[in-house]
Amino acid sequence: MPVRNRLFATLAALLLGGPMALAQQAPMQPKAVVELFTSQGCSSCPAADALFVELAKDPGLITLSFPVTYWDYLGWKDTLGQPAFTKRQKLYAKARGDGQVYTPQAVVNGTSHIVGSDRKGIEKLVQEQGTTGFPVKVSLKEAGGELQIALTPNEASASEKPAGVWVVAFSRATAVPIERGENSGKTVTYANVVRGVTRVGDWSGSAVTLTAPLSVTQQPNADAYVVLVQTDQHQRGGPILAGTILGAAR
Repeated sequence: MPVRNRLFATLAALLLGGPMALAQQAPMQPKAVVELFTSQGCSSCPAADALFVELAKDPGLITLSFPVTYWDYLGWKDTLGQPAFTKRQKLYAKARGDGQVYTPQAVVNGTSHIVGSDRKGIEKLVQEQGTTGFPVKVSLKEAGGELQIALTPNEASASEKPAGVWVVAFSRATAVPIERGENSGKTVTYANVVRGVTRVGDWSGSAVTLTAPLSVTQQPNADAYVVLVQTDQHQRGGPILAGTILGAAR
C-alpha cells in the first residue's frame, strides 16, 4: 500500500474508533459500583429499576441489581429474587451499623446507601466516593479457558485489611411481566440482574495475578460478568461478602 494510503487508513481508523484505535485504548477503570436492592412486589421499585436501566449505560459505573425476597408474601413471588441477595442487603446494614433495609435501596461501593430512585442523590454519592478512584486496579484477561485477574494496589491501599475476590455473573436486561401483587399488570425491565456470585480468591494487599476457570463466569441466564475486590465481614462459619469495595472491573 502506498505511504499516503497507509497514512489515510491510520487516520480514518483513529477518527472512526476502528480496531486500530480500540487496540490502543486502555480499559476504563470504573469510578463506582452501585448496587440496587429491588423487588417485583414493591410498588416503589419500578421507578428505581427504570433509573438503573439508564445508569447501566454509563461506562464509568458498574451497576448491579439484586432482587430480594422479603416482599414475596404480598401476593407475588419475585421471579429473580434470591435469599442470598436478601442476606447480602442485611449484612450491608449490619456492617454500616444503621440497620437500614428497604426497597428500593442503592448501595454505593459497599458503604453508603440511598433511596434507589433518587438519581441526584446517587450521583452525589458517586461523585464523593469516586474522586480518587478505587485503591486497587483490577485488570481482566481471558486466555486458555481461564480468567486472569491482575490486582495492582496503589500506595494508599497497602494497609487495607484482607479482602475477597469475587466474580459476579449477571444478565444485562431482563423483562418480567408481573401478574399479581402491588405491581400487577406491569412489565418491568431490570438492568444487570445478578445471577450468581462466586469467590475465586483472596487479596492480602500486594500486587498479584489470580486465575480461575472461565466456568465461574457462566451462570444460568447470565451473559456478562464483573469482578469485585471487597473487604471481608466475618460471621460464624467464615468470611462473607458485605464490606467496602476496593476495586472492580468488567
